[in-house]
Amino acid sequence: MGDIPLSTWANLAEIIGAGSIVSGLAFGWYQLRHLRVQQRNAVALNLAQTFYSRDLAEALALLQAVPDGISLEELRAKGPQYELAAITIVTSFETMGLLAFKGIAPMDLVLDLAGGIVSVMCKKMRRLQNDLRTEQQQPSWGEWFEWLGDQALKNKANTKPAHIKYKDWTG
Repeated sequence: MGDIPLSTWANLAEIIGAGSIVSGLAFGWYQLRHLRVQQRNAVALNLAQTFYSRDLAEALALLQAVPDGISLEELRAKGPQYELAAITIVTSFETMGLLAFKGIAPMDLVLDLAGGIVSVMCKKMRRLQNDLRTEQQQPSWGEWFEWLGDQALKNKANTKPAHIKYKDWTG
């Protein structure tokens, strides 16, 4: 050990230190990627659970039959269960829209989970929402539901439904 100059030991220490830093960065990057996958999976699970709500299923079943562009007055004439169904749908998908916009829930995931339903319901309730915003003097009511519906409608115009697009998928 006495034959090796101190400068060589210093250089070796620098190389080992640099290697440690590079290894630490690589491991940190790997961990971050893994965390993002876990977060995406958790968001997907939480979003999917939205569809297990009996209230949402009943609301969707009830409003499927109403015409596109129904007014608030026309909806209320059908009975209070229709207005409750509309509010259930809007509030259920409102959070999804905000999560997608903020990048917390990936848009492709949200649209794969709910794009068809949201686009249909948004068309049905667009006028109703505008009427409600006017009545409540609250222009932001259902804003993220409407935004998500608009995104879903754009996406729907540019892509095939999964049952057609992936009909030959074998897994």
